Amino acid sequence: MKVVIVGGVAAGASAAARIRRLNEKAEIVVFERSGYISYANCGLPYYIGDIITDSENLTLQTPESFYNRFRVDVNVHHEVIAINSKDKKVLVKNLANGKEFEESYDKLVLAPGAKPSQPRISGMDTENVFTLRTVEDTFRIKEYINANQPKSAVMAGGGFIGIELAENLRELGMDVTIVQLFKQLTGNFDPDMASMIHKEMRKHGVKLALGHAVEGFEKKDNGVKVLIKGQKPLYADMAILAIGVSPDTALAKQAGIELGLFNSIVVNDRMETSLPDIYAAGDAVQVKHYVTGENALISLAGPANKQGRIIADNICGGDSRYLGSQASSILKVFNLTAASTGINETEAKSAGLDVDYVILSPMSNSSYYPG
Repeated sequence: MKVVIVGGVAAGASAAARIRRLNEKAEIVVFERSGYISYANCGLPYYIGDIITDSENLTLQTPESFYNRFRVDVNVHHEVIAINSKDKKVLVKNLANGKEFEESYDKLVLAPGAKPSQPRISGMDTENVFTLRTVEDTFRIKEYINANQPKSAVMAGGGFIGIELAENLRELGMDVTIVQLFKQLTGNFDPDMASMIHKEMRKHGVKLALGHAVEGFEKKDNGVKVLIKGQKPLYADMAILAIGVSPDTALAKQAGIELGLFNSIVVNDRMETSLPDIYAAGDAVQVKHYVTGENALISLAGPANKQGRIIADNICGGDSRYLGSQASSILKVFNLTAASTGINETEAKSAGLDVDYVILSPMSNSSYYPG
């Protein structure tokens, strides 16, 4: 049996490792278009902020270590650009030399992940404007900071990665402003909880411009001019776009695989797509929200890794099912830790549920115990 896996970050790497554990003879080939595999995006801001000082700690495996441990053929800087499901072949492009070749498969796993959302904002290619999604993005930002010692930054977007990066830039001594279209950061919290995050960030000197939209970027002297709709522009040494991500499903669409919510890949509870012998997992797939039972996009590493292992079970003859996700997540904000699971009050009401809420302020440990 030959298994080809598209994407080697979370779901893809988990699927490959478990397939090998279940089948010693399977041929496993992974194609990853970036230069790195098996890493978590949530660690990237902490390398920029010098909390993580060794870049090797950003990744759990390298292509070499993955092969030595699991005998998986990992090909970085290789992008799968087409799927021929009839003949069970994929077309692969070597991004290092531009050459293309075909690779056959018996089972195909799609784990392409998500890509940074690209809103209609002018000046995205302006010097000093960055996005943060991959290890390569992290190195570009870090190299710029080390070389230029910027004093200020504007963050467009206030999701998990944006908040973590804002904290780390602030800890480096930079003046940081977050511009967010919505009137609160992190939509997984209700406004009363989000206000605690706002307070903590402002307490540590992060400026918040909530309810405002970034319209564009322009080069200004050695920095960047950030255009804000209906407001005066902001000026900073650098700007970072962290508005969010969307499913990277162009390959699946080309293959004729059924797409669903926000063009995500539709899968059943065995993680099978609409085409035979093709599975999908991770940030690119539509799943069931465990609480509401509705279709949802849940871009988190935990569910992605679990889905990858379920695919491996089913490829190797098992019958594992993915029942959905509660979207559990946790976020560090300076001296505050914020966590959520399931749905919040706003989402519950939108789903037509009869809800009530309780606010508690309990101790995390006994009063006589330090900490």
